[in-house]
Amino acid sequence: MCKEYNGYSNYQTWNVALWLDNEPGEYSYVRDMAVELEKTSRLADWLKDYVEESNPLNENASMFSDLMSHVLANVNWYEIAKGIMEDEA
Repeated sequence: MCKEYNGYSNYQTWNVALWLDNEPGEYSYVRDMAVELEKTSRLADWLKDYVEESNPLNENASMFSDLMSHVLANVNWYEIAKGIMEDEA
């Protein structure tokens, strides 16, 4: 069950957006990619790939990697991308 959380569609989306916005290196890198990719849908796809590839739990099958996969599957990547693109406009 997913409920709205702090203005986002769910907790998972809010949490990923929070980390992408609050880590200075991540913030700059993501904003640079937003400018380069130019479209919200392209940024959403890139964000999903970027975060999933950065997941250190991907390397070994485990209960924790399964849980992380489930959490990331509930992230609304388009919603995060849309907010970033609006900030860059």
